Amino acid sequence: MDELPIGRRVAYWRGQRKMSQQVFADRIGRSKSWVDKVERGDRRLDKFSMLYQIAVVLQIDVAMLLNRDPERGSSPSGSYDQRELDDLRQALERSAPVAPLGRAPATPLHELAQSVNHAWLTYQYARYGVLVRGLPGLLRDAQAADAYHRGDAGRQAASLLGQVLQIASSALRKFGECDLARLAADRAIGTARRAEDDLLAAVATSRMANALLAMGRARPAFEANMVMAHRLAPTDLGTADPAHLSVYGSLLLQAAMAAARLGDNAGVHDLFRGADEAAKMLGGDRNEYWTSFGPTNVELHRAAAAVELGDGRQAVSIHAHQLNHRALAGLLPERRAHHLLDLARGYLLVGETGCAGEALVEADRVAPWEIRGRPIAHELMADILRRTKGTAPALVTELATQMGARV
Repeated sequence: MDELPIGRRVAYWRGQRKMSQQVFADRIGRSKSWVDKVERGDRRLDKFSMLYQIAVVLQIDVAMLLNRDPERGSSPSGSYDQRELDDLRQALERSAPVAPLGRAPATPLHELAQSVNHAWLTYQYARYGVLVRGLPGLLRDAQAADAYHRGDAGRQAASLLGQVLQIASSALRKFGECDLARLAADRAIGTARRAEDDLLAAVATSRMANALLAMGRARPAFEANMVMAHRLAPTDLGTADPAHLSVYGSLLLQAAMAAARLGDNAGVHDLFRGADEAAKMLGGDRNEYWTSFGPTNVELHRAAAAVELGDGRQAVSIHAHQLNHRALAGLLPERRAHHLLDLARGYLLVGETGCAGEALVEADRVAPWEIRGRPIAHELMADILRRTKGTAPALVTELATQMGARV
């Protein structure tokens, strides 16, 4: 199965579900001839919305249409290969297309919005391999829509393009492609402004700051977040709407992370106090503007900041005593696995190598691609292997082998 092209996989699973081409076509809202062309490989199948719709009808994970293992992928890192990354780089670096005169883009705005929504979910479920394969086509569709539409539709198209660029920025940063991540975020800021959406522009600014922080530029990252946070600061937290509170609180969290990198303990404390207030006023964990902001995410960042400040014991204590683990289990996989990576770093700071390995194994259960595709996870595993000198528990050794991690 892992050697079959995507159309043949659709045909295989359709057969497994004992559906004729006509029945399958009816269920996905397409013609029988369209299905036949897909299965023969004469028509490309690379839109997120259609991939998810097909997966739902066939009752399979969407990743099974795209690679061998829906959780762990076909490569040691389980994420992407260089060709796929090059496709995304070319889509990002090329100029926006000029729409043919009088000809609407192939993808209507409502379908594009569905695809962008699916792409966000794919990112937050940490399916990075699936994401990188689909992003170049999604970016081209969003660029075409942005070039064509005007007025209210133009603002919607600009918003969708800005979101695609933000998704690309976040994914690329996780892969260590920080220059590309910054480029994508910078372009996202411009499109958000054209969309006349201040909150979208603020989130895009935060993603650019994240790229700067990953490049070791903590001071400009801190300043970018703080400037935007001051600009968005509600005059009264009690009257601010959930989206405003979420974006404002997220900016404070990202500023706190940059302050921690700068070693500013007092600044970190003040910023978390502000984020706490926003989270309490919000009343619970939400995902406005795809920020995952809320009380639980505040605690996750508090633990991560402790690691950045070199206080591993505090990070471990936050996880054990201050974090609502039921609420943590309710967060999307990317957030949970990211926290477990930070926890592993905290354990290593206090010399608890076995617990660090267990944290990585647990993170792999939650979101394998967050572990197998990220350079920081490979660095952590290599550190664990060096410290244990061949005595790591079996589950840790097995994961290290699957990751292709080396000392």
